[in-house]
Amino acid sequence: MTTFVLVHGAWGGAHGFHLLRPRLRAAGHDVVAPPLTGIGERSHLAAPTVGLHLHVLDVVNAVLYEDLTDIVLLGFSYGGMVVTGALDAIGDRVRELVYLDAFVPADGQSAADLAPAMAAAIPTGLGAPWLIPGPDREYEDPAEGAWNAPRRSPQPVATFTEAVRTAVPVDDRPLGRTYIRATGGPDVTGGAFEAAAAHARSSNAWRYHEIETTHMVPQNRPDELAAILLGLA
Repeated sequence: MTTFVLVHGAWGGAHGFHLLRPRLRAAGHDVVAPPLTGIGERSHLAAPTVGLHLHVLDVVNAVLYEDLTDIVLLGFSYGGMVVTGALDAIGDRVRELVYLDAFVPADGQSAADLAPAMAAAIPTGLGAPWLIPGPDREYEDPAEGAWNAPRRSPQPVATFTEAVRTAVPVDDRPLGRTYIRATGGPDVTGGAFEAAAAHARSSNAWRYHEIETTHMVPQNRPDELAAILLGLA
């Protein structure tokens, strides 16, 4: 049995894996999907002080308190920032690191650094709002889109502007690395996901897969995504 730890993206929540989780469990595996503070299921805890460091702790503590080892750790979209930041604390518990259409930051980079269009949309100055509303997303099934829409929540700005801290680059860590790219729509970051995918495609240190759908892969193509993940179990 493998334990999958699934980390959701910006403006979302653990509920975004509601179609993927039963598929992994039906194959006999355990699934943990920690909700990140201030968004999704924990949107009631939103505050200006919620930053990337707190989301990293959400994941680190979920792994440490459950004493999870030999895990497949997946970061979806913004979740790539989070799983990267968690590696200093739990990297020795990770067997395979999976980036699902996600940021792959280096030490000292923020999401805003990697996605200039996102940085340009962040308000600044005295009295600037500290919650950033999420853009619309495309779903293949209109019913899934209708289900998801009321569950999207604005996100504290510090989660996008705070830099990740990681003592060892992802490529130098003793674990497996997989990148899964959504190829059925534009790169929602303006290029950061495609740059990470291009690196993975060109490196013998990475496994690389593509799923032809828009960015919301866990809800658009749970069967294809599950098949790739089960191949890593």
